[in-house]
Amino acid sequence: MANNWSDLIAGRTTHPVTLIPGGLTKIPTEQQLRDLKKELESTVKDLVAICEVVHSVAGNLPKFERPTEYVSLKQTTPPTYTFYHGDITSNDCNGDGPVNIRNWQKVANEYVSPQSTAKWCKWHRDAYLVGALARFNNNAELLSPLGKKVAEMFGLKKGNTNPFMNSIAQLAEAAHVVETSIQMIDDLLTRGLKPETVKVSPRAGRGSGCVEAPRGILFHTYEFDKYGNCVYGNVCIPTNQNHANIQKDFEKFVPEFMHLGQDALRQGMEMLVRAYDPCVSCSTHFLNVEFV
Repeated sequence: MANNWSDLIAGRTTHPVTLIPGGLTKIPTEQQLRDLKKELESTVKDLVAICEVVHSVAGNLPKFERPTEYVSLKQTTPPTYTFYHGDITSNDCNGDGPVNIRNWQKVANEYVSPQSTAKWCKWHRDAYLVGALARFNNNAELLSPLGKKVAEMFGLKKGNTNPFMNSIAQLAEAAHVVETSIQMIDDLLTRGLKPETVKVSPRAGRGSGCVEAPRGILFHTYEFDKYGNCVYGNVCIPTNQNHANIQKDFEKFVPEFMHLGQDALRQGMEMLVRAYDPCVSCSTHFLNVEFV
């Protein structure tokens, strides 16, 4: 479903080619949008069935809690469960937030850890979590009705501090995305499609962007010269931002579950890492447990 959607809107499954400054090189036809809507509507039944299957084994998730900072986007005008717009916020923001995406480096505060080849991040605490659970904890009341229903099915409530529940938050978001996408298509068809030609001339400048990828918030900054050539780039990906928080989870998880034995402890640690939905290399080559 998602691949079909990306092919239609972005031009191909991965690495979009239709997106350009000011718009799209090609927009879908009304018939294509109607077909996409039918696909989305037919997906709801399967999505609910998947949730029921996961719910049948959800009792096996470890009962583990570790309060931390949850960082995500938040859009207040209009209030939206956002993935693309708004400012950066967290459950720890008081007088210093939300933060404009242009200032994302004040949030990430990347630093080098002696035990890692990747930079780690911290904001108000010594680590923070990004991803579906962070978005849920900061925006749960803005989920669509179906998204809220899925969350209620699993007892997922705002303020949850179990990192294993990140996967459940992703299920709630999947329901939300399907439901709101159907509404967005209806809105587009009601307004009517209108191709627009935008002329853009290269000029020197620097800009920052931010997007909530499925696995968490992603920051990026680029600088261009007067010819439109990129002369600087800086990207801070969600997997890196979660590294420090995963480490802090391990430090609490291992002593609490050591009594289960080595095999169960190893499996629990592997489950914990994968609950963060890390990128492919991290999810398959992430852990070598040695008991001493």
